[in-house]
Amino acid sequence: MTLPRTLLRAGFRETTRHPWQAGLSILGIALGVAVVVSIDLANESARQAWRISAEAVIGRATHSVVGGPDGLDERVYARLRLAGDVPPSAPVVEGIVSALGPAGRTLQLLGVDPLADAPFRSYWGRNGGESARGGFGRLAGLGVLLTEPGAVLLSRGTAAQLGLRAGSPLSLRVGGLPREARLVGLVDTDDARSRYALDGLVLADLSSAQELLGRPGRLDRIDLAVPDGPAGAAALARVRSLLPANAEVVPASSRVDFLAQLTRAFSLNLTALSLLALVVGLFLVYSTTAFAIVRRRTTLGTLRGLGVTRGELLGLLLTEGLLLGGAATTVGLGAGVLLARGLVGLVARTINDLYFALSVRDVAVLPATLAKGWLLGIGATLLGVVVPALEATAVTPRSAMTRVDVEVRARRRGPGGAAALALSGRSLPWSYAGLFTVLLGSAMLTPLAVVALARLAAPTAERMFGVLGRLAARSLEASLSRTAVALAALVVAVATSLGVGLMIASFRRTVVDWLATSLVADVYVSVPGPLASRAETALEPAVVARLASVPGVAAVGTYRRVHVRSVRGPTRLVALDLPAATWRQFRFLGGSPTAIWRGFDDGDAVIVSEPYAYRQEIGLGASVQLLTDRGPRRFRVVGVFADYGSDQGVVMLSRRTYERYWDDRRVSSLGLTAAPGVDPDALVAALRRRAGTEQELLIRRTGALREASLVIFDRTFAITGVLRLLATIVAFVGVLSALMALQLERGREVAVLRAQGVTPRQVWGLTVGQTGLMGLVAGLLALPVGVALAEILVVVINRRSFGWTLAMHLSPWAFLQAVGVSVGASLLAGVWPALRMARAIPATALREE
Repeated sequence: MTLPRTLLRAGFRETTRHPWQAGLSILGIALGVAVVVSIDLANESARQAWRISAEAVIGRATHSVVGGPDGLDERVYARLRLAGDVPPSAPVVEGIVSALGPAGRTLQLLGVDPLADAPFRSYWGRNGGESARGGFGRLAGLGVLLTEPGAVLLSRGTAAQLGLRAGSPLSLRVGGLPREARLVGLVDTDDARSRYALDGLVLADLSSAQELLGRPGRLDRIDLAVPDGPAGAAALARVRSLLPANAEVVPASSRVDFLAQLTRAFSLNLTALSLLALVVGLFLVYSTTAFAIVRRRTTLGTLRGLGVTRGELLGLLLTEGLLLGGAATTVGLGAGVLLARGLVGLVARTINDLYFALSVRDVAVLPATLAKGWLLGIGATLLGVVVPALEATAVTPRSAMTRVDVEVRARRRGPGGAAALALSGRSLPWSYAGLFTVLLGSAMLTPLAVVALARLAAPTAERMFGVLGRLAARSLEASLSRTAVALAALVVAVATSLGVGLMIASFRRTVVDWLATSLVADVYVSVPGPLASRAETALEPAVVARLASVPGVAAVGTYRRVHVRSVRGPTRLVALDLPAATWRQFRFLGGSPTAIWRGFDDGDAVIVSEPYAYRQEIGLGASVQLLTDRGPRRFRVVGVFADYGSDQGVVMLSRRTYERYWDDRRVSSLGLTAAPGVDPDALVAALRRRAGTEQELLIRRTGALREASLVIFDRTFAITGVLRLLATIVAFVGVLSALMALQLERGREVAVLRAQGVTPRQVWGLTVGQTGLMGLVAGLLALPVGVALAEILVVVINRRSFGWTLAMHLSPWAFLQAVGVSVGASLLAGVWPALRMARAIPATALREE
């Protein structure tokens, strides 16, 4: 359908007459789009970073032979190479190291056999262009790498970041131990993706990497290039027949799949929270369109009376909305890219704290993400426009010119929301669908709630501020079509902020209580590593012996943290050797603690964390199959304990059982109990003196470790705080837009009051009073909605996303803060409209009417 030019010009003139309203609408939806796009870009950038890094390490391998916590004996590789009918293979040793110095950073060390590795990875195409000895070619460069101990290669970009060039020494820290390497050449590439993959990668010959990592004779994996079809199946069978009991063949892609699984719930929660800002923006668009229609009701009725059809009128309003959405979405996409540059650091830091070492250097601006943001922005705008547009075109010309019908329709929107809120419930198939249903229901209940609260507030306002106070309260009800949508947007924003805040506070309180009971030793010792949330690097045996013998140490508990293979992928395993007095650190979710510990010590038994039991759908009496150095073994589950250290879950077994089935004798961390009368601070000082400088250690009192854990917790939710703030800003824009429209609509009303003797100061007070009352009403309405959202987040979403149970904690301060933010945002948004209304000239306003 083609709209008449005259009709289009009339719509354009109406928009240009009130540019501030269009500008606020563009700002609101642009902020919503920017938040969604920025989170999506940050997630995709992090995902692309680890995917490229993982693929760079995997190369063209199709399968890998992997072993237990101590890896594989390198003789397994020799056996495969000497056997016939075996696909091409290449040994790999890898580990995380830290470059020392002012520009130090975390690096990934990859040790390979360059002669066997060429079919798997493309690093060896140009690696000798610049060298320590100058001007030698590819083979000479490989000769230095193979023959010189500690020789390594870096990409040109990484070397520049570290301030190194070919021939420079490279000081590393590996597992808390100092190591010296020498940069003998630079790896260069013209391909941007390969250059990104090489960033932070240290290449070394197999023997040099084993020496640097302190793992002589051990391999992390053996890569295989297996053909497709029956020949490949036969080759895999041949490989499996040559492997020891502690080894298995896995698809090379399982590494990437495991990393994706680790971060899936985290990314999903961020995306869902970012959509809340877009929902608030949708309310703003709806509000703006409804204001425009209310303001133009006489014009629209006149157009209908002059012969403009409903279809033409609907087309005009939808065209205006589409142009508005296009402009807002374009601005939002650009702002989203800029915002992503700040958020990607928070996302990467959270992944580093909780999951695995990750370095994200740039924001990956993907066309698919921008296209999705464009569709969301346009779709949200049209969704916000279509309802008021249909309402405007469905009425008769006479009704369109009548104000009363508009207000009556505004009051009828509530009961549908009550039904939506009642149907949303707590046990929902889709947790976030339920959360958004609660938000929708609360927004639809807003008109009825505003009428009820305005009538309740009117007598009190009159007693406190006189007739103008009553007028401010009753004006909320009288102008419901203009204020209800803005109040709904503010209710949604404040309720979301309150709900997320209560969830975080409940989570933090639960973690604080858990730390108070789980950290029972006086001093903890570990090696600093790339993952801030847990210590996995092994302590040197001599260091363990020295620390255990320090005077004042009454008891020593040891922990060994490793990843082992299971039928469901990598599993985090912890071997415990704890004094009986420290068993109280575990809070079991069922069964007798005495019986659990008796079973734990007596046989092939394990205890599992609540997230592990939830994800694997197991309970007491079930079994867990793990790949040990003696082959696959089943372990009986005798207890499920509360744990908030890993959302992937953990399996724990006794040290005695661990040493029975695994050949690993190393220790990851110590928990030391001070003897009676020994000051823990004095014990920490004595331990540091006895530890020496052989290995860098973290020796901390329980209180310091607890504080460090809470710092990680607070860092994890920093990005959530940013999203809460942005959603509140979008709602603030909505309230400002509503008040500006209200100021325009009430021009004649204010002029009449001025003509009757009301002073500009009283007009200003009336407007500010109405604004403050709007904020108070929105804040009060947001309280029960926020509690409902927090309940869903705590009981349903956290459980389904991460597998743990949280205790709900309601803080009076959070409720006061929510109401304060709502009132403060409304008052701040009302300052400019109040000043304009107070300064308006009565004669001009009456003449315009």
